[in-house]
Amino acid sequence: MVNSLKSKRLRGIKEYYFSQKLNEIDLLKKAGKNILNLGIGSPDMLPPQAVNDALVEAMNDPQCHRYQSNRGMMELRDAFSQWYKRFYCTFLDPEREILPLMGSKEGIIHICMAFLNKGDEVLIPNPSYPTYTSAVKLANGIPKEYSLKSENNYEPDFEELVSSDLRKVKMMWVNYPHMPTGKEASKEVFKKLRAFCRRNEIILNDLAAVLHMHNRPIRDFIAFNFLAFFIANGNLT
Repeated sequence: MVNSLKSKRLRGIKEYYFSQKLNEIDLLKKAGKNILNLGIGSPDMLPPQAVNDALVEAMNDPQCHRYQSNRGMMELRDAFSQWYKRFYCTFLDPEREILPLMGSKEGIIHICMAFLNKGDEVLIPNPSYPTYTSAVKLANGIPKEYSLKSENNYEPDFEELVSSDLRKVKMMWVNYPHMPTGKEASKEVFKKLRAFCRRNEIILNDLAAVLHMHNRPIRDFIAFNFLAFFIANGNLT
């Protein structure tokens, strides 16, 4: 009975990958197994004391317990803008180009719902973040995988992409540093992505873990003028 009440868009949507794995881990722990979980990068240490103190202080501020603007605080958006200027050498207008979200999944599904019509195809890397495929299906789009292989440094095979049927492709997801390998992309890859998407009028989306540990921040992607077709979905993982 319950299955008959589900919408058609839920067909083909499976249980979230990490939900399955966490259930498996719980069963193994109950069986007495000692499990070292290297899956989800969940923090195992406290935030800096100054952060904790600020949170406690904010909890006692009546203004912090009201409904917030759907756009987020201007101070927060301005801080994001300054951060992108500092680390990515680009200016994002906090009034028009920055929107704080609850998490990356919210951004992924809203982008898909906003831009995809029924039957639109979306290029999704394999391997990649499992949420891409589910969000595309929920938006009535059609996932179209492209392979990222170790022998090609986990970069798109542009010859293979160009030779494929792109007539229905409206969007492309990339993810650098790549999940799950951690592989970064070169400037040359970003240049090819820009040219490929512009030539085929494809919306390019990047879900990037922006606070990753490197000797220098990755600036190359946003430094190019992608603004006509590019959406950056940065998270604090």
